Amino acid sequence: MNLEVNLTKRVRTANGLRFCPVVMAGNGRVKPDMVLTKGKPERHPEGSYYLEWRDSGKRIRLSVGKDAAAADAQRQPKEYELRAPIHNLQVVVPEKNGNRSLASAVETYLEEIKLTKKPKTHSSYSVALSYFMESCHKPNLEDIDRMDLLKFIAFLRDEKEHAARTIASKFNAVMIFLTAQDIRGLLRRNDRPKFTEEEAEIYEQEDLNKLLAACDKKERLWYQFFLMTGMRDQEVRYCYWSDVRFAQNEVRVSHKPDMGWTPKMYKERTITIPDQLVENLKEWKKKATCNLVFHTRAGKPKFDFLLSLKNVAERAKLNPDNCWLHKFRATFATRHLQNQVDIYTVMAWMGHSNMKSMLPYLRRSRSQKTLARVNDTFEGIGSTSARLTDTGR
Repeated sequence: MNLEVNLTKRVRTANGLRFCPVVMAGNGRVKPDMVLTKGKPERHPEGSYYLEWRDSGKRIRLSVGKDAAAADAQRQPKEYELRAPIHNLQVVVPEKNGNRSLASAVETYLEEIKLTKKPKTHSSYSVALSYFMESCHKPNLEDIDRMDLLKFIAFLRDEKEHAARTIASKFNAVMIFLTAQDIRGLLRRNDRPKFTEEEAEIYEQEDLNKLLAACDKKERLWYQFFLMTGMRDQEVRYCYWSDVRFAQNEVRVSHKPDMGWTPKMYKERTITIPDQLVENLKEWKKKATCNLVFHTRAGKPKFDFLLSLKNVAERAKLNPDNCWLHKFRATFATRHLQNQVDIYTVMAWMGHSNMKSMLPYLRRSRSQKTLARVNDTFEGIGSTSARLTDTGR
């Protein structure tokens, strides 16, 4: 039985991500950032170290962080732990002075996220925490301090060249992770990364007309549905005919356990839709062959709404880079607000739970009619027909 524990590092090679053996120095220590790729030593500062062993023929890997010395220090205790049962030895867990491994905490946390959240959320947290461990070389959670967080912000800005909004998002993910580990109070008042909340981009009427005019009948219904429901891509993809209530002019976003799909934040909602869309859907349902409103020929959910939209944009002589699905959602919210639909109703239709999420649409909505309202406010003041007089003399 082979109970040897090897130390490898997961690095990016010409053939993608690979687990490569570490390079040992003459003094028996691991050379930091050096690995063997195709038998040749190469420097790879990126990636994490892993302990690797076999159990009943199955390969097991355990992440042990980004610090070479700290990773190597965990190899021998693990090997001793594996051999102990064979020799009837008592396993003694090495003292760690109460410190917790950052790499192990991240691995456990991501496993919990994978079990309790959606794949997209898991992917987002995984990337953010991977970048944090790439910028922070401390092995233990208890060693992390304010400077590590400030360096992480600089790392995202300078090394990864992320936009301000993306930096804020990844930083927030790391702070949520640290809070879950009961690590708080590291930041000062103005330490968090900031970004400018921009107005939401929408389809202007002229471009919208061109886009829909370039659609065939089927495509026109797809993008009318996106526009007039404000649904996200996945919500449209998993919309059933049972979600459409023709008599009430409503469509629901609901849980689909048979598809293994749930709405964002696990919140179902109901959206009021116009007569025009209701009539078009009634006509479309006459050709329905399965419970999905929109589907492939095989009756599966459609995954190519975006690609089809780009093709329509080219036919309409519009820039495909300026056309994307979420822009319909922004247009839905902005136009309703411009048309005096109250903000709480639009929030409910959008599936938002706080006012902050509505600000990009609210700003855009107000900007369209602001000048006319400003003129109305001060109409007649200071004009030749309405001179101000000094009544105090």
